[in-house]
Amino acid sequence: MRQSWKSWRVLIGVLILACLPLPSSAAADLPLASQLDTEARQAARTGAPLVVIYSRADCSFCKTVKRDFLGPLSTDPRYAGRVLIREVAQDSTAPLRDFAGRSTTHADFAAAEKVRLVPVVAFYGPDGRKLHEPIVGARLPDFYQSYLEDAIEQSSRALRRQP
Repeated sequence: MRQSWKSWRVLIGVLILACLPLPSSAAADLPLASQLDTEARQAARTGAPLVVIYSRADCSFCKTVKRDFLGPLSTDPRYAGRVLIREVAQDSTAPLRDFAGRSTTHADFAAAEKVRLVPVVAFYGPDGRKLHEPIVGARLPDFYQSYLEDAIEQSSRALRRQP
């Protein structure tokens, strides 16, 4: 009888795990920034901010923000044309053109922006000016979507007020 109960517990555990959603790494794959000057102007033409997440490959909080919030936001029909999202990898020497059109690297650009802790989600206009205070850290997951949506809305309003 004891063995039978143990077998049932294992089976129930396996069934529960089988029903859980698998984490989607595809949603975490955001385009890396390559030409911030062009990308920011492209976003502004549609009245949208350029949303940049500063991240590191070894940052689990960065992966969570990308997978759970920014990835879904980039495919959400409500935000189609209202936001352009790019990633700057703080730990990468990949080439990057900054907002002034100068050549740099992801790591050097993040350092110039004084990004020390990640994740940081920043909101930029066409000239590279910050439109809203960046969201630093993962904050409270239950409220992160609200923080993000509020920052995007305020950034869009700031763009409309620009001459």
